[in-house]
Amino acid sequence: QATALGLADKFEEIKLMYAKVNELFGDVIKVTPSSKVVGDMALYLVSNGLTIEDVMEKGDTISFPESVVDFFMGRLGQPPGGFPKELQKIILKDKEPFTDRPNSHLEPIDFEKGFTEFKKKFDASLKMTDYLSHLMYPKVFEDYYAQKKEYGDISKVPTGNFFYGMKLREETLVEIGEGKNIIIELLSIGPADDSGMRTLFFRVNGMTRNIEVLDKSLNIQKVENEKADKSNANHVGAPLQGMLSKVMVKKGEKVKKNQPLFIIEAMKMETTVTAAENATIKRIALEDGTLVEAEDLVLVTG
Repeated sequence: QATALGLADKFEEIKLMYAKVNELFGDVIKVTPSSKVVGDMALYLVSNGLTIEDVMEKGDTISFPESVVDFFMGRLGQPPGGFPKELQKIILKDKEPFTDRPNSHLEPIDFEKGFTEFKKKFDASLKMTDYLSHLMYPKVFEDYYAQKKEYGDISKVPTGNFFYGMKLREETLVEIGEGKNIIIELLSIGPADDSGMRTLFFRVNGMTRNIEVLDKSLNIQKVENEKADKSNANHVGAPLQGMLSKVMVKKGEKVKKNQPLFIIEAMKMETTVTAAENATIKRIALEDGTLVEAEDLVLVTG
């Protein structure tokens, strides 16, 4: 996670912050997902140059990671001895936490009806286990389904080839079914054309095949987004490196304090940035799906 967030060089600092956050949270029992909650908070604080003291003194202006908010809402249950009350109030702001089992707040589900609707939306060949996966992790399943629809069942591709590709003259075996194997050898990689496309030649079960692939390493032009001015309270920036998943407001819209403004998705972490005060959206600087660095300007209020 630290590497994905551009914080690999601060790993020692992150480890120290993890211990501090753990103490702040009441030395929680750390198993997945509670251990991730502590880790998300540590990464968030280091990424934004914040301290434990900052959390306690100006936490009402900080948009904490969703996992941290869910934890203090009681969505993971009630820890022995309860939550640190002052900290819980700071993190939840105006939200009322659960005081009982979180599953008592779930809406009833008609599995038969829901499964039928699920197959209509996605694919009639999908199984009940797919439906259950979607119920528990809707966005993860939708991303998985879209990827599988575009590229097929890549679970058949050997792990090393999936992550690192093939070397010249390398041969690999792909089992596409019981007793059905494909032997693939990478023969050559052609030069890039003006558009950056390369032709790759393979031998597939003795037959030569070729495909065209865009070489993304060529002529990379890094787009520098406008940075938020920390001295300007009307500038709302990205709290960490990731993808601007969704802008939840429009230009000219009047927003209230703590109203969600936009969502940033990072490696296994999601953060909803909220309004620090009542305001009007004057400008939206970036669109949904934009890759952002920490402190990139997302919108301007007034």
